[in-house]
Amino acid sequence: MLIERQENNEIRIKLSTDLTIFNFQRLIDYARLLEITSKSKAKQKDIDTLANSISSNWWKKNKKRFIK
Repeated sequence: MLIERQENNEIRIKLSTDLTIFNFQRLIDYARLLEITSKSKAKQKDIDTLANSISSNWWKKNKKRFIK
């Protein structure tokens, strides 16, 4: 792996072809997440509250699929 900082404020990453497309996509998704969240002003408490709300709502809608 080789990581280079470019003059145009970009970073170039070179990887071997041993990496599967699935794993490469996971790496890209994680990098995108870091890029997006780096500008966030959200507090961890607010993020946790939102995540719990989403999980709770999902479970209410899907509970009958798992418990009969």
